[in-house]
Amino acid sequence: MAAMLLGMGTGVVLIAAIWIIAFVLGIILLRASGPTKLGVVPLFLLALISTLTLAFFPRSSEALSPFKETEIVDTFFIGRYVLLSVASLVFLVALFLLLPHHFLEAVYAKPLRTH
Repeated sequence: MAAMLLGMGTGVVLIAAIWIIAFVLGIILLRASGPTKLGVVPLFLLALISTLTLAFFPRSSEALSPFKETEIVDTFFIGRYVLLSVASLVFLVALFLLLPHHFLEAVYAKPLRTH
């Protein structure tokens, strides 16, 4: 059996640590001035690439186990993905409704002459 930490596998803990570190460093880089702020983009891409690498290429043992393990079937598979898609859709709609308020913020002109 694989090593467990807090009831999770080491890969899940590693992915969580990568994103926590990327989040903290991203906040620090966003507080910086000048072109240093752009360091958030490669940091995010690095965290994303490492997460996808760990998710799509898991390390597994090459030797087959001598006994058949119990197969766990997820009966709420479709419902879980419907819930995830609805939550993602609500997030995207809220984001795109918030963007006009951010980019189209009113800039009031000052009078040219004051009498």
